[in-house]
Amino acid sequence: MTIMTIVTIPTKSHRTWSVADAKARFSELLEKVRTAGPQTITRSGRPAAIVVSVEEWERKTHRTGSLAEFFARSPLRNSGIDLERRDAGPRKVEL
Repeated sequence: MTIMTIVTIPTKSHRTWSVADAKARFSELLEKVRTAGPQTITRSGRPAAIVVSVEEWERKTHRTGSLAEFFARSPLRNSGIDLERRDAGPRKVEL
């Protein structure tokens, strides 16, 4: 199971639901997620999960480009930093 933490700034539309309320009013919870944004579910008064819409999940988890492209766009690419790789070879590990 993958757990993702999303930090949001509470707004008037952001709501906290207890597990019992979320279970009892699941359709309403889903509608709030769709219209008002992420909703927090608490267990014993502590945040346990945040429910987000499919569109928001895909937007936040969608990756564009490869790792090489990410590094190529880095602002440090032409910064003049001189990084040298050590020629120490692999370290010895006792098994």
